Amino acid sequence: MRTNWMKWSVGLGLLLCGSVVGSGLYRTGAEPRSAVMAAQPQAGNMSVGADNIGGVVTSSKGPEAGVWVIAETTNLPTKFRKIVVTDDQGRYMLPELPNVPYKVWVRGYGLVDSKPVEAKPGKSLALTAVVAPTPQAAAQYYPADYWFSILNIPPKSAFPDAHSHAEFLTDLKRGCNVCHQTGNKATRDIEPALGTFKSPRDAWERRLMSGQVGPQMTAALNRMGHDRALDMFANWTTRMNAGEFHRCRRGRKVWSGMWS
Repeated sequence: MRTNWMKWSVGLGLLLCGSVVGSGLYRTGAEPRSAVMAAQPQAGNMSVGADNIGGVVTSSKGPEAGVWVIAETTNLPTKFRKIVVTDDQGRYMLPELPNVPYKVWVRGYGLVDSKPVEAKPGKSLALTAVVAPTPQAAAQYYPADYWFSILNIPPKSAFPDAHSHAEFLTDLKRGCNVCHQTGNKATRDIEPALGTFKSPRDAWERRLMSGQVGPQMTAALNRMGHDRALDMFANWTTRMNAGEFHRCRRGRKVWSGMWS
């Protein structure tokens, strides 16, 4: 069982980092340009069924492999969305779609969302992916856990003993993540509607008092150590606003620092 779990974990890591490399964030240039261009005519010969939307995704770098193609509609009783991933030649096929208009766009590591294009099933649709102008712009689409992982946890030396440090980690995970996907845009940005503040620390203190669950959030903050936890969250916000980020390259996480 342990061996299978390890194989699955390694495979997932390679899949995630492979998506980054394949989508244009970190292009190595190892694949000859002629090979990329030769793939396009073959990709263009796709047969699209009456209830499908299919085609090829390209960017300024050529065919885009391993990116998401998203079709969404509000023309059904409930909002409907279907997502597929492009193959090595940038081809995609959205299958079994109800016959209504859809907005279709491209999302992926190293990209920013493309402008939605309207389409109906039974049509071939070429899509243009938009390469992110900076790593920070690309990182805005990364999962919440990515951003949560760059939170600077106070070192063990800041706690009376190892048990206190473990309790802090438990409170951080249980006190925040029970209700929130910590690291998503709603949690890593301070809402302008809260007002203006002298410091990120003051902004976080005000935020955690907001709404019906404000007392619960404040209680969780106090369990972690009021000042220590506020300093941690304020530091997190300040660093992200300054452009700090991690990145994944060839299967391992490395610190990239500031974008210059």
